[in-house]
Amino acid sequence: MINLFEYQNKVEAPENFEKLDKFLDGVWKNRDTSGYYFDESETGKYQKFIKYLYKNKHIKSNKYVGVIRFEDQKINLLPKIFYDRDINYNDLDDEDPNLNAIHNHILWWLSYCRKIKFPNYQTALGNQKNDFFEVLIYLFSKYTRELLSSSIYQQYEEINKELSFIKGRLNINAYINENLSRGNWHKLNCTYDAFVFDNKFNRIIKHVTTMLFRASASPDNKRNLREILFILDEVSEECATAEECAAISFNPVFEQFATVRDYCYLFLNNSISFDYKNDLKLFAFLLPMEYVFEDFIFGFIEKEIEEIKAKPQAGSKYLDSGRNFALRPDLILLSQSNKFIADTKYKIVYSDDKNAKNGISQTDLYQMLAYAVRFNIDQIFLFYPNTLKDTCEQSGEINIKDKLADNREISIKSSRLPIINHSLFEKDDKEDDKKDAKLNDIFEETKKQLIKKIKDILRLT
Repeated sequence: MINLFEYQNKVEAPENFEKLDKFLDGVWKNRDTSGYYFDESETGKYQKFIKYLYKNKHIKSNKYVGVIRFEDQKINLLPKIFYDRDINYNDLDDEDPNLNAIHNHILWWLSYCRKIKFPNYQTALGNQKNDFFEVLIYLFSKYTRELLSSSIYQQYEEINKELSFIKGRLNINAYINENLSRGNWHKLNCTYDAFVFDNKFNRIIKHVTTMLFRASASPDNKRNLREILFILDEVSEECATAEECAAISFNPVFEQFATVRDYCYLFLNNSISFDYKNDLKLFAFLLPMEYVFEDFIFGFIEKEIEEIKAKPQAGSKYLDSGRNFALRPDLILLSQSNKFIADTKYKIVYSDDKNAKNGISQTDLYQMLAYAVRFNIDQIFLFYPNTLKDTCEQSGEINIKDKLADNREISIKSSRLPIINHSLFEKDDKEDDKKDAKLNDIFEETKKQLIKKIKDILRLT
C-alpha cells in the first residue's frame, strides 16, 4: 500500500508504473468534463493525478484525494492538511490508526457534499483496515445487508410470456406468427405488469456485490457481501452499467434504497476495467480536494446553520462590460440583516504574528476586491482549513477604502476553520471506543466547534 499526500511526500515508483500511468491516462480522459469538479484549466490527454519524477524515479501526488486500485497495487491519495513530516508513511500498515482517522475525516466531509452525490450513511467503520477501497466496500456492504435483511425491494416490470390464459394484453402479431401459425393455438403470447423480486435494481445490486466480493480481501466485507448474495439468490445474474444505475428512481415507500443505488453508481462509475470473469481489476475514486473543501463548507452551512441562507457559485456578474470575465464567488451568504461573500481557499496558512497579510495572497486580495465592487457587498470572508500540525484558528482582517465610492470601506477577513478532530490522532485508552463509534458521533464536537466558529466570524452570536 502506498500513501501519498498532495504535493508533500514522494515514494519510489512501483515497477508497473508505466502500465499504471496508462491506466490513469484513461481515467483522466474519461472523467466527467461536464460536472462541478471539472477544472477548465486542466487540459491535455495525460493524467494529472500522480507526477512521475524522472530524475530519481519517484512518484508524487497532485491535488487529488481518493484511492487507486491497480492490479495488486493500492494507492491512497490523502489531503495535505494531515501531512506530518515526522512520520514515515512508507512504514505504515493497514492497522495504523492515523490512516483510519484520515479516512474518517474524508468520509465526514463527503457526507456534506451535495454535488458529488456521495451516499449518506450513519454507521461506524468498526475494525475496518485502512485501505480506502475496502472502507468504501465496507460502507456499501454493511448498509445494504442491514437494509435487505429488513426490507425487500420489489417493483412492477413488464413481462412478456406465453400463457394458457390471457393476462394483461394479448400480442396479436406475435400470437399469429409464433403460435397460431405453428399449431400452438392454446399458447397465448401476453404482456403484463408483475410485482417482481427479480427486477432491474436487484440485478444491479447483485452484479455490484459479485464484483466487489471477488475484489475484496477483507473477511468482514466478504461476510457481508456473501449474505447479500444469499438474500438475492433468486435474482438473475446480469451485467450493469453506471448509466442504468443512475436511471433508477424510487417512490417514497422505498426511498431508503436510494443510498444503495448511490453506492452502486459510485462503484460502477469508477470501475474502469474488468477481466474475462467480470472481476474488478482497476478502480479509481479521485476528487480534487479544493472542490471537496468548497462543497463541504457550503453543505455544512446549508445544513447546520439555520440563520444563514447560502447561495453557491453566483455567476451573474462580469468584471468587464463585454461580459468576458465572469465573477464566481464560491458562496453568497444571506442573513436577516446582512449579505456576505465567502470564498473557500484550500491552502495551508502558516502562523506568523508578524505577517500583516494574515496569510492572504495578493492574488486573492485582488480577486476579493473585484467581488466586492461588482456584487456591491463590502464584507468578504476567506475560509481556510486548519491543519493537523497547527491547531491555531487565528483570524485576520484587511480593510480597503474605495476612493471611487466616497471612501466606502471594504472588509476582507480571513479565518482558519476547525475541520479536523485532533483527538482522533491522539494515543489514549479510548482508541477502541472510537473504532466502534458512528461517524456522526466521532465528529459531533468538531461540528459544534465549526458551527460556533462560523457564527462568530459572521457575528451571528
